[in-house]
Amino acid sequence: MLLNMVWENAVTVVGRRGCCMSHVVNRLLLGLGVNPAVYEVEENDEAAVATQLEATVRREGVEPQGNLQFPAVFIGGKLFGGLDRIMATHISGELVPILKQAGALWL
Repeated sequence: MLLNMVWENAVTVVGRRGCCMSHVVNRLLLGLGVNPAVYEVEENDEAAVATQLEATVRREGVEPQGNLQFPAVFIGGKLFGGLDRIMATHISGELVPILKQAGALWL
């Protein structure tokens, strides 16, 4: 179900249930006009979900740097990064064009 969500939505945020960093990512994306699909992971499921997502990323030919951490943002079905990457690309002005290219924004 999670992998289908990642592949079928322009933007998917996978984060821990109740995590403030996931909330920040979601609010930033909503503020830009993106309505991301959100998958909240329970604490006891974190390791299994991370392993599943890492295997998916490796199939794309990308080697994750260290363990996958939450929140994990997928844009266009590919792992984009976490809060640091989202914030850095937003501040540099690169995030909106990436979101437009993925079909998450139309303006």
